[in-house]
Amino acid sequence: MFYTFLKELVRFILLIINGKPEVKNKAILPQDDNYILAAPHKSWLDPIYIAIAASPKKFSFMAKEELFKNPIMKWILTHMNAFSVSRKNPGPSAIKIPVKILKETNLGLIIFPSGSRHSEDLKGGTLTIAKLSGKPIIPVVYSGPLTFKDLFTRKKTYVVFGEPIHVERKIKLNKETISEYSEQLQNAFDSLNKE
Repeated sequence: MFYTFLKELVRFILLIINGKPEVKNKAILPQDDNYILAAPHKSWLDPIYIAIAASPKKFSFMAKEELFKNPIMKWILTHMNAFSVSRKNPGPSAIKIPVKILKETNLGLIIFPSGSRHSEDLKGGTLTIAKLSGKPIIPVVYSGPLTFKDLFTRKKTYVVFGEPIHVERKIKLNKETISEYSEQLQNAFDSLNKE
């Protein structure tokens, strides 16, 4: 309930400030199953625009544990289906929690495989989550304002979805296969950015 309310409120505010975003290839998104939206992390705005673009589907998010130290922020993040992850020492829960969410709830997952903003280094965690959950990875890119100030310039905003990437359940995720899937995902990001 809170997720839907806040998402619609933010959508309305962004519409007034920056206009309607252009969403491309939304028909690619699975209609009757969960999936993982994987994107390069450019700004605090990209998870917001991506979640709105994939609406009405609801999503869970990974968020760094530091954000949960503030009680108000913790309450908001928890009610927005976010879960805490340590960036320094992720531990098994960084995989187990999203796999459980994808398999046992109606929530998809929005994840940034590079971990931090502006990083090109794709992490194997996204692939492991996809393999264990049996859910496809949908590459997605956001292009538009990167700061709150930029929103007021009414810079055109785009969210572009790509073709699903399926990680085979039987495949062993070693250095070689992680590199192959990571290259496939990075190529998808590059192609969608050009589009």
